[in-house]
Amino acid sequence: MNKSIRQLLYMLLLAFALIYTIYTLYLNLFLDPGAADFLIHKTEENRPQNIPLWLNIMYIHVIAACLAMVSGALNFSSYLLRRYRRWHRVNGYLYIFAVLIVDLTSGYLAPYATGSKITSIPFNLVNIAWLWITITALVQIKRGNLFRHRRWMVRSYVFCFTNMFIHGISLIGQHLLGMEYRLSYICGVYGAIVVNIVIAEFINRTLFRHPVAMTRLTTEPNK
Repeated sequence: MNKSIRQLLYMLLLAFALIYTIYTLYLNLFLDPGAADFLIHKTEENRPQNIPLWLNIMYIHVIAACLAMVSGALNFSSYLLRRYRRWHRVNGYLYIFAVLIVDLTSGYLAPYATGSKITSIPFNLVNIAWLWITITALVQIKRGNLFRHRRWMVRSYVFCFTNMFIHGISLIGQHLLGMEYRLSYICGVYGAIVVNIVIAEFINRTLFRHPVAMTRLTTEPNK
């Protein structure tokens, strides 16, 4: 793919990550800090009993997810990697830390998800898979395999958009297909997992299918 097109796609990704992060933080921390829009749909027995604790963990979850989205996007910059490799490394560990926090908080939040076990089980499986994929990316770079590292990072990074895909699919189910909220949310959870996998493999088979471009990074100065 043409280098200028790749750069344009990256800038679009970075811009989207920043805009979506600002929107998510504003929505969850300022516009609806009590998560009233979410809790109004919680008519099941798994509704959280300790709302203040649930909210605090949800805030940590949201902030960590936003941190992962932005730090992950920045680390896909070839320019930053060439010029500031040490910064890239530190930011990479920051991304792993954010993923770990998202997974831990999601482990608490999952049992209260709409759909009960039908959705909490795939949520927990995603948590395990996301951390395993991220650690695999770390192992690959420790072995000096930049090509495989980036491909595994693509597979990891798409999980940052899981919540967006869930709500997007859920909205389609409700407004276009006439589904009730619970069913549309369940479809959103399973659909988001499929979308994540498909997008990651599509990117790897189009943008990052050749290791040639990655080898040049090892010859640049380490700052």
